[in-house]
Amino acid sequence: MNVEKSSAQFNGQFSNGYSVHSMTGELLRVMVCPPANAGWCDPKKPDPNWSDLKESDPKKTAAWRDFGFRHAPDYAKAQRQHEALCRLLSEAGAEVLTLPAADSLSLDAVYVHDASLATDYGLVLMNPGKKNRAAEPKTHADFCRQLGIPLLGAIESPGSSEAGDMVWLDSRTLLIGNGYRTNKAGIEQLRSLLSPKNVEVLSAPLPYGAGPSVCLHLMSLMSVLDDQTTLVDLPWLAVETVELLKSRRFRLIEIDYSERDTLACNVLALGNRRLIAIEENVKTNQRLREAGFDVRTFPGSEICINGAGGPTCLTRPLLRK
Repeated sequence: MNVEKSSAQFNGQFSNGYSVHSMTGELLRVMVCPPANAGWCDPKKPDPNWSDLKESDPKKTAAWRDFGFRHAPDYAKAQRQHEALCRLLSEAGAEVLTLPAADSLSLDAVYVHDASLATDYGLVLMNPGKKNRAAEPKTHADFCRQLGIPLLGAIESPGSSEAGDMVWLDSRTLLIGNGYRTNKAGIEQLRSLLSPKNVEVLSAPLPYGAGPSVCLHLMSLMSVLDDQTTLVDLPWLAVETVELLKSRRFRLIEIDYSERDTLACNVLALGNRRLIAIEENVKTNQRLREAGFDVRTFPGSEICINGAGGPTCLTRPLLRK
């Protein structure tokens, strides 16, 4: 899905079409990368419309084990599920922009959140700890430049960084997970970029988990739902992170731990207590509804669970109110 609108639709402080300093403000503009654009399908196959889908590209999908997927991607199912997500985003009032296809993109590029960090001051390009994703930041920069979004900076070696490790606690506090994908040097570079903007960068240690070959971002363990509520995988969060959230008076809602492996903790806030979640996580979604949230769901067996990336991973917010 590609919904094109002029940034002139945004008024006042949002007239530039970019402003992100929150995980929970009303989502107005978001970038996605459909499976086809990330190389999940064979570009030589005809595709007159999304209901008559191309076949998976055997050259790219053959590497699914190297990328940490559970099984070989099913392009047709993934595309339908991604379309369902995009419909939810559009119905919620967000402008949905599509990252163009590029030969350099790998299967992981569908998880568009990780390669860049949007701020009120422009885009920060990441330096992914997962090396097959090294080409993604440039594609983000090229596309966002066309949208009039300036570049604030870029993380460079020896620093590594992926935006899935970055959570806005408030408009002046960015919490960054320190693990295998984002290291201390990357965090320090982000601190140098954002401190002059009066943004405090805090570091959160991440657990070893299943080891360096498995994706474990900070956003795998917590999702901020509104200014006062966070969904958490409590046993896997570091003590100091839990105490930080409590000191800031966040209410913690725990996932149902039987749904940990189906990414129950990965929930996208749309603003105004509206959320997008994976429909397979029935028990956790019910807890969120009982807590007063409007939970909208889409099937994620192929586009999310197979590649270990939930609705936040599939979206790069560019503008929140």
